[in-house]
Amino acid sequence: MILRKHFRTGLRRVGLLPGLASVLAVPALLLAGMAGSAVAETTVEKGAYLVRAGGCLACHTAKKDGVAYAGGHALKTPFGTFYSPNITPDPDHGIGRWSDDDFVRALHEGVAPDGGRYFPVFPYGSYTRMTRDDALAIKAFLFSLDPVAQPNREHDVSFPFSWRFMQRGWRTLFFDEGRFEPDPAQSAEWNRGAYLVDALTHCGECHTPRNVFGGLKRDQYMSGTVDGPENQSVPNITPHATGIGDWGRGDLVSLLKSGMKPDFDNVQGTMAEAIDDGLKYLTDADLQAIETYIYAIEPIENTIAK
Repeated sequence: MILRKHFRTGLRRVGLLPGLASVLAVPALLLAGMAGSAVAETTVEKGAYLVRAGGCLACHTAKKDGVAYAGGHALKTPFGTFYSPNITPDPDHGIGRWSDDDFVRALHEGVAPDGGRYFPVFPYGSYTRMTRDDALAIKAFLFSLDPVAQPNREHDVSFPFSWRFMQRGWRTLFFDEGRFEPDPAQSAEWNRGAYLVDALTHCGECHTPRNVFGGLKRDQYMSGTVDGPENQSVPNITPHATGIGDWGRGDLVSLLKSGMKPDFDNVQGTMAEAIDDGLKYLTDADLQAIETYIYAIEPIENTIAK
């Protein structure tokens, strides 16, 4: 300790200590900057993965000559046709002016920065279960994209469903806000699958029947419907004989990778898009977790075609 003190005193007397401190500070600052950049890059990469899982590309890109994530995709429903918004970081037509809290509120509460309520065609009923960290990783990825100055298109929805203020009543009846809570009685794989299915990939939004008001019939969870997106029939994916009860271990993973069913028939429509644009890019571990969870849900009889 005494030698160190004399050494520092000697350096100070000859004017070397401040200079030496400055020299040493340079690599320290460089390392700090590199670490910050690495963290940012990791967050963007994580967000890109989560965007794949969430199916954002297929929904927010117009089918014909659309620019990725710039909106304009037409989604036909029993209530009318909804057009997806621009989610590039354009400040005027996209989400470029949104704060972190704005973005998280949209996903968790279905509320826009100006206080308006989103129509539930935007699956915030599922995204509300997403962690804040995952939501912000998605935002980081979207903000890494080039902004696209493409205006949003008005929805073509029939009266009275076009009245946004009516969403207050709908939310009271059918929206349960809250983050995903792991079930301690289940395995880590089951819980990961539940989070992916119910918060990120939002499978129930398409595979669960809806009532006349568009609310999910939760007692028929994943049992299929004839009134799916684009007015398509959506199959029963519960482990019942009328669903996927005869599928073996690995069959669902294979479908999510290739789009091919165990009978060698290919899926069509929006499910094919969900696989091609997102699900097939998930890790084997995540796909297996999804399969574990789906195979464990309650079997429900529903004769919707497979």
